[in-house]
Amino acid sequence: MYINKAIIFGNLTRDPELRALSSGMNVCTFGIATNRVFRDREGKKQEQTDFHTIVVFGRQADTVAQYLKKGGSAFVEGRIQTRSWDDKGSGEKKFRTEIVADYVQFGPRSGNSSGAGQSVGRREEATEETGGANGGGAGIEYPKDDINPDDIPF
Repeated sequence: MYINKAIIFGNLTRDPELRALSSGMNVCTFGIATNRVFRDREGKKQEQTDFHTIVVFGRQADTVAQYLKKGGSAFVEGRIQTRSWDDKGSGEKKFRTEIVADYVQFGPRSGNSSGAGQSVGRREEATEETGGANGGGAGIEYPKDDINPDDIPF
């Protein structure tokens, strides 16, 4: 079995760019920066930033372009894909590695709780079917009924 799964949470480095393919489907690209804090051999605190290119297709692309802005945070699940093409100017073969998003959840907005925890993608359908709400829990789905500890079998 093979697995190609990317899960990242970070801040947008630029506003999303919405374009239309020749087939009529919309595609949106944007960048996300993620940080990693660690200690080096001398024990000094170091920080490393990685930059990722995210690609979103279809209706999800429209929603991302409408609501996400530079500096905002987002949680992205998808797959890693590397594209290649021949550069017209230099004739060199170019490569780009991207994350093709299956699921995008918007991070909290600063100073405004409306829109916090909004999600776009395949998980949105499951949320609608179960009737779960993403309000207040920032993406955590709580059961509608109270759980009685006596009902738990362990």
